[in-house]
Amino acid sequence: MTTLHVKNISSSYEGQCLLKNITFHLNEGEILCLLGPSGSGKTTLLRLLAGLEKEDSGTITFNGIDIQSIPPHKRNFGMMFQDYALFPHKNVYENVAFGLKMQKLTARTIKTKVDGMLEVVGLDGFGHRPIDELSGGEQQRVALARSLAPQPQLLLLDEPLGSLDRTLRDRLSGEIRSILKNLGVTALFVTHDQTEAFTVADKVAILYDGRLEQFDSPENLYRTPASTTVASFLGFKNIVSGQFDKTGNFYSPMGHLHFESSDSCDRKRALLIRPEGARISKTQETSKVNLLLSGKVVQRQFQGATYKLQIQVGEQILHFDLPIDPSPPAIDNPVHLTIRDSSLVWIDEHARTLPST
Repeated sequence: MTTLHVKNISSSYEGQCLLKNITFHLNEGEILCLLGPSGSGKTTLLRLLAGLEKEDSGTITFNGIDIQSIPPHKRNFGMMFQDYALFPHKNVYENVAFGLKMQKLTARTIKTKVDGMLEVVGLDGFGHRPIDELSGGEQQRVALARSLAPQPQLLLLDEPLGSLDRTLRDRLSGEIRSILKNLGVTALFVTHDQTEAFTVADKVAILYDGRLEQFDSPENLYRTPASTTVASFLGFKNIVSGQFDKTGNFYSPMGHLHFESSDSCDRKRALLIRPEGARISKTQETSKVNLLLSGKVVQRQFQGATYKLQIQVGEQILHFDLPIDPSPPAIDNPVHLTIRDSSLVWIDEHARTLPST
């Protein structure tokens, strides 16, 4: 059942457009990650949903009710920020209990809820601890418990892991997803980190320059980015511009390639070659199900589980992640790679590009 419905939302500040006709919906219990570079409009959209800013146009409904005229404190939405905004003079228990006290619950009810929530986030027995004696990861859990304790209809998280180191972020992102899914919480999670978004989200919205570029599941987003804009932001480097003729010939900096069937023959398209789809080939013959690329190795780097390989095909440099067996040829040697058909994606070309992560 659709819980949150955002339709044609636009917002500006001092004449600068921040969001442009944003439309999406979120079902009950789903987690949506707003993913994009700094300045793309992610936090602006989050603040509009919280009621902390006012949109120029469009509608926002929650459970079928227009919430745009409802003040922030009456929306029953929870918020969690990058700096956690914990009260340093209160201990863990008092921080988690804060929102519950605002609801004027009894002391017994508050204790039951706080104890239960601390157990959910893995901080059972931490209630008496001062905030300044906690690690960054523990403070993050306290902030999450405080946001969840009042049982918000929607939880809004603004870069909640941004101040943590990579290892801790990777661990906590999976834990946050498990906690939210176990509680059935509907949530929006702002991040600029692709790995974090893919770990946490049921759906991902790619924002750039105030536009919603793609809204999809993490797997579909990776498998079929909608445009070169999305593909470049996701870190794909093998984006080959070219032109089809009517017989299926694709002319590009790699040279002339022929594709038996394509819906792209009548217009200019770009070919995305995913880096994990290549294997060393012992033959130079092209099969009907795979693409054969022949080129010269220009960079070869051992990564432990894989080799990172750069090859020059015609005038194009391509990047691949290859298994360690068989070992690829040395730099300046010729190489033949078979590319699985499933790793070839035709995408629309956009004039603008996103910085890669």
